[in-house]
Amino acid sequence: MKVLMVGLGSIGQRHLRNLKRLLGDEVEILAWRTRRLSHVLTDQMTILPDADLERTDQIKVFGDLDAALAVAPDVVFVTNPSSLHLSTALAAAQAGCHLFVEKPISHNLDDVEELIGLVERKGLVAAVGYQMRYHPCLRLLKSLIEEEAVGPLLSVRHEQGEYMPNWHRYEDYRRLFGARRDLGGGVILSQIHELDTVYWLYGLPDRLFALGGHWSTLEIDVEDVVSLLMECRYADRPLPVHLQQDYLRRPQVRTYQVAGEGGIITADLVTNEVRVADASSGQVTVHRFEGFQRNQMYLDELQCFIACLRGEATPMVGLREGLKSLRLAVAAHRSIETGEVALL
Repeated sequence: MKVLMVGLGSIGQRHLRNLKRLLGDEVEILAWRTRRLSHVLTDQMTILPDADLERTDQIKVFGDLDAALAVAPDVVFVTNPSSLHLSTALAAAQAGCHLFVEKPISHNLDDVEELIGLVERKGLVAAVGYQMRYHPCLRLLKSLIEEEAVGPLLSVRHEQGEYMPNWHRYEDYRRLFGARRDLGGGVILSQIHELDTVYWLYGLPDRLFALGGHWSTLEIDVEDVVSLLMECRYADRPLPVHLQQDYLRRPQVRTYQVAGEGGIITADLVTNEVRVADASSGQVTVHRFEGFQRNQMYLDELQCFIACLRGEATPMVGLREGLKSLRLAVAAHRSIETGEVALL
């Protein structure tokens, strides 16, 4: 399998490592590169000493996308900045390449439907990188909700925050995609996993209201604090969902609390445990995922994608599915800018 990587920052290198782990000598790695940074990253987000990326991974490098596509790669991994996703994906699909597009599909809705139509007409496989759907805590949370483990749902609160300068300690946070408006940054798009999780667990909201902006001293030009209130419908009942996100929290927070008539479920993705509190008995059941390694989500995601390429599965998140969370993100931005409720 001939794979063209477009973007070899932290997420691109992770996918590169995992492709080689899963496919070994069956995969040939090509890359279209512009900055050509040479450092090699580990799963723990540290730089491997005395290693050169292109030499270590035997990557054939192109300085021009058309030249790279001319050698007919089977698959293109679109892992460059979000604002460049659409132009890259459109060119790759036009060349007949299957696609793996890192989340989000784009930074806005422009030309997304054109890409979807092109992929469908050509019969290509296209997946969007929402690896959080493979997290064992969230998969258990989804099962518990569907089993009505705490009865009919009453309300939901998701909270996600992490201090941006701690993301990649090997580089200046001000250069990150998530820190720059011109590259499609901001907490809403950079952490769009959270909107995808809302949609995946409770369905697409009917409307939302968002407050947010650049409220910290971080040297960035995008929103770093956002609070969203969404109205979903679950089991034919209205369900309020509150999502709180930021670039500032120390220590990191990632919790999902679901309140039902029969109790409360709390999933904590920092401690990797799910607690189910029964309202009647007062008993708390704790499910722990000890030994869980974050990279396993990415491996599971790629195993599914490879199965799709072989005709053995369908993408967990295809382009049409990925478009739903992008519509939510665009609506959240619109609500912040107008101060009004956004209908979906």
